[in-house]
Amino acid sequence: MTYTMAIGISFLTALALALALTPAAIRIAPKIGAMDTPKDERRMHAKPMPRFGGMGIFIGVMAALAVSAFFLLPALPEQFRDGGAPKLTGLIIGGALIYAVGVADDLWGLPAKVKFLLQIVCACVVCFFDVRITFFTNWTGGPTYVGHILSFLITVVWIVGITNTINLIDGLDGLAAGVAAIASLSIAYTAFISESMYTATVIMIAVAGSAMGFLPFNFHPARIFMGDGGALFLGFMLASISIIGPVKRATVIAIVIPVLVLGLPIFDTAFAILRRLVGGRPIMEADKGHLHHRLMAAGMGQKRSVLTLYGISGIMGVTAVVFSRDLFAEAAALFLIAVVFLYIFLSDTSGSYAKTRGVNAWRAERRARKAEERRTKL
Repeated sequence: MTYTMAIGISFLTALALALALTPAAIRIAPKIGAMDTPKDERRMHAKPMPRFGGMGIFIGVMAALAVSAFFLLPALPEQFRDGGAPKLTGLIIGGALIYAVGVADDLWGLPAKVKFLLQIVCACVVCFFDVRITFFTNWTGGPTYVGHILSFLITVVWIVGITNTINLIDGLDGLAAGVAAIASLSIAYTAFISESMYTATVIMIAVAGSAMGFLPFNFHPARIFMGDGGALFLGFMLASISIIGPVKRATVIAIVIPVLVLGLPIFDTAFAILRRLVGGRPIMEADKGHLHHRLMAAGMGQKRSVLTLYGISGIMGVTAVVFSRDLFAEAAALFLIAVVFLYIFLSDTSGSYAKTRGVNAWRAERRARKAEERRTKL
């Protein structure tokens, strides 16, 4: 069996299972109470939606990893194995645990502190299987190694932090799944063109396959949401595989920056804090100045807003690949292009973005207007 054939089998396994199982998840969700009911005007959907789509994503990835660990990996030449079997086992166990945490949160609503603690436990599991940050690549190209305790702490912080980013950007139909697929494909390609990086390649290609299999059911108008189960699982897999070998440096651009760019995670939070401080408002006060709100307020609609964010994420994914090949000038140029788009979307001198409304408030206002017109005619 060839390296390329093994990667293709992993991708098709995850894609086919996600495509086949997501319709079943749509039917199962109402029966187990995994429904997302719009309770405030900030919601972008107007009716209860199933939020159990993570089932297809999870089973697709887990099946692909199991096939890889027990059938494909042993059949590959020695140079492609890169000690990947123990790491795959750790990722399978850790992934199953983080998915269980997400499903529990979808069904019963776990307290934030409990969910955070359980995420730390899941991160510790993969650390136990030697999936950890042991060095940083410095700008001269050489490694700077860290001690065992510091390695453990940095790895846990990294995994828990990145795990939550996909959940944070899950604000529009198809956004989180599409971004996860783009990031996964960019990391998979980066790993593929590196030597002896089978483990990273096969896991990322499986994540991409499952996200792409789920996307047809989640793209606007969505029939199902991935829920915390799917979002935390995708984030956990992206975070964990990103610290295996030389993929780590590219991942800083391929995952973290696209997430920062997309409005809901750390960058958008920092922007929101600055915006509220300048406006003299409490830091924790909710507002509607996030990037996806701005795109919606500009009249782009969900589809065009998501496609725009896909474009930015794609630029950053290509930047990651170029950066991994030490083409720093080209990577900087692509990065600046993405920054220009960010500036366009985040700079608003008119203040019109602050007036954006969620879909429920907009529909309620339209109904009230029509009712007033009927009363006037009478």
